[in-house]
Amino acid sequence: MLDRVQAPSGHESLRVTDAGVRLLAATLAANRAALSAHEALVERVALEMSRAGRIAWRGLGLRAQVPAEDPAKPLRWCVAKPDVFSIRNTSVETYVDPIVHEVKVRRADLLGDLRQEAKRAAYLDLGECWYVLGCDAEGRCIAEPDEVPPECGVLVLDGGRLVVARAAPRRKRTGLPFGVWMALAKATPVPGQDGEAQALLGTPPA
Repeated sequence: MLDRVQAPSGHESLRVTDAGVRLLAATLAANRAALSAHEALVERVALEMSRAGRIAWRGLGLRAQVPAEDPAKPLRWCVAKPDVFSIRNTSVETYVDPIVHEVKVRRADLLGDLRQEAKRAAYLDLGECWYVLGCDAEGRCIAEPDEVPPECGVLVLDGGRLVVARAAPRRKRTGLPFGVWMALAKATPVPGQDGEAQALLGTPPA
């Protein structure tokens, strides 16, 4: 993939061969395709949450607490970045029912993510946690539901539909921390059905 080239001055440099250029182009195309598939599934989950009457956000950075490596030490703070975070559209704090959706379209990414217990603990600190599993190039789900830890729910793509493969355990919550509320207040949620209906009215007269 690389050639060592010696200049007349005696300095050596590396040059990418034609085969190397082809490999780089193929890798770039594969990465772009995976990113596009991931973003499309993230968008779909966010819209599904919105259509279900929830308020959804994409790509938020939210403060969460996770256990320290030493169990004797207090919990430590970290920043969790779920693909989709949503709450009920309610003014009653104890009814907000926060849900985290983590979207995976490649098996290697999923397996790497599942090894990060602290990351999963951060999601669970924020609310109910679901993994959304996409399909591979042959249309097969990238993992079996039982490969995902039991404390998380699993959604899979089945014939173009999002299907519950395993529900997340219900957890009683009393609300959201103040820092999370502040982050939500500063962020822009996914447009809901009300926004779509408003667009049908056209531009108001000046």
